[in-house]
Amino acid sequence: MPLNALKTVLDIEPYKGGESKLEGFARPIKLASNENPLGCSEKARQAAIAALARTELYPDGAAPELKAAIAARYGLDPDRIVCGAGSDEIFQLLLRAYVSAGDEIVQSQYAFLMYRIFARPMGAVVRTAANDGLRASVDGLLAQVTDKTRIVFLDNPNNPTGTYLPFEEVRRLHAGLPDDVMLVIDAAYAEYVERNDYSAGVDLVAEFENVVMTRTFSKIHGLAALRVGWSYCPRPVVEALNKVRLPFNVSTPGQAAAAAAMADVDFVDRSRRHNTSELARVRDAVRALGYEVTDSVGNFVLVRFASPQAAAAVDAHFRKHGYIVRAVTAYGLPDCLRISIGATEQNSGMLDVLAKFPRA
Repeated sequence: MPLNALKTVLDIEPYKGGESKLEGFARPIKLASNENPLGCSEKARQAAIAALARTELYPDGAAPELKAAIAARYGLDPDRIVCGAGSDEIFQLLLRAYVSAGDEIVQSQYAFLMYRIFARPMGAVVRTAANDGLRASVDGLLAQVTDKTRIVFLDNPNNPTGTYLPFEEVRRLHAGLPDDVMLVIDAAYAEYVERNDYSAGVDLVAEFENVVMTRTFSKIHGLAALRVGWSYCPRPVVEALNKVRLPFNVSTPGQAAAAAAMADVDFVDRSRRHNTSELARVRDAVRALGYEVTDSVGNFVLVRFASPQAAAAVDAHFRKHGYIVRAVTAYGLPDCLRISIGATEQNSGMLDVLAKFPRA
C-alpha cells in the first residue's frame, strides 16, 4: 500500500508568491509582491550583518530585544508579544493552538489565502462571507459564525483589494462574536494607512481576551527575506502560542534587523511618504486611462479590466515589456490585476506600458 499524505493536505492548492524571474529579461521590474521599493533601513541591514558573526549559536527563542523594541515603539507590554517567522507563522500557530478537526474559521470573500491553506490540514471547515463590494461585510461575517466557529480572520487592510474597515466597524464585528470566538486582525499594511477612522487593533487587544493583532516586518520595513512578524495577544494566548511554536523560530539576523528597523522611525516615515505620493499618482493615472481602480490604503492598487481575458492580455503585455504584476484569480478576482507601488521610475514605466496596451 503506497504512503500517502493526508487528504486534507493533498486537497490544498499551494500558495504561489509573486514571480521574480521573466524569460528574456535579466532584471525584470517586479511589481507583484507589495515589497518596499526603498529597500530596508540601513540600520536594519547593518544589524543583520553584525548578527551573522554569531551563526554558530542558536537564536534566543524568547526574542527579548525585538519584543522590547516593538514595545517601546508602540507603548505595549512586551510580555504580550509573540514573534514569528512572518505573520504567516503566527496564523499557523493560532490554528494549531485553538482549532481541531471539525471546527470552523470564518473569513471574508477576498481574504488572504494563507488562512484557508493553514486551516485545512487541521481538518477545519472554512466559511467565507460575501463582501459588500470589495470591502469586508461585518454583517456577512457575523452571519457565518456558528457554534463551531473558533477564529474569525480579518485582514485589515485587505490584500488584494486595498480596502479597509473603519475601527467602529471592527468593534461592531467583535461585539457580535461570542466570547469563545477569537478575532484575529491581520494588520500587515497598517503602517501605510492614513485615515483617521482606522486602527490596527491594539486597543481591542488591550480591552478584550479574545482579540489578537498581527503585524509584519515584510512590508514597510522591507525585511521580507528575513521572515519576521509579531502579534499582540491576551496573556492566555501568549502562553498557548509559546507552547506550540518552534523554540528557535526567528533567526538571530532577523531579530536584530527587525529590532533596528523598529527604532528607525525616519525610514518608515520616508517609506510612507513615498507610498502616499506614488499611490495617488498611479491610481489617478490608471483611472485616466479608463480603468477601474480601488481606493487602496495599502502599497498597491487593484485594477479591474473588462473581462478575465482582458486581464490576462494586459498581464501578458506587461511581461512582454519586462514588468511583472500579480494576477489574482486565486482570490476570485480573475478580471483584476494587483500592481505594487514601486520606485518612481518603475511606476512611470509601468504606466507607459499600460498606456500602450492596444485596447479594442
